[in-house]
Amino acid sequence: QVQLVESGGGLVQPGGSLRLSCAASGFLVDYYAIAWFRQAPGKEREAVSLLFNRDGSTDYADSVKGRFTISRDNAKNTVYLQMNGLKPEDTAVYYCAARFAGQADVPVIRVTWTEGFRYGYWGQGTQVTVSS
Repeated sequence: QVQLVESGGGLVQPGGSLRLSCAASGFLVDYYAIAWFRQAPGKEREAVSLLFNRDGSTDYADSVKGRFTISRDNAKNTVYLQMNGLKPEDTAVYYCAARFAGQADVPVIRVTWTEGFRYGYWGQGTQVTVSS
């Protein structure tokens, strides 16, 4: 059974840090593109970061560049999102999502990674609240 489970969310003060985890089961993250999305109340879902496991390349939304870092631990079949310099506007439910990434899919994924409907697997989400 394919499953993604996020953890690591919580309440943090502005300027603080959190590390989110996305533990995968039922498939190997090596062959998938894993992305983090977030959704704040009353707002549309927003793509935050991508990890393309075939070559380790990454991408980020402009709003988080320089503050967030996506990484992986293949031995644990887990992807992480390190979030530093958190701002109140980062408050949202954060989701990880996965899509199969064959070699032929590379060009398409690189330009469509922000489109959530292309991901077949989603976690249940973890709440991140940035507030003083």
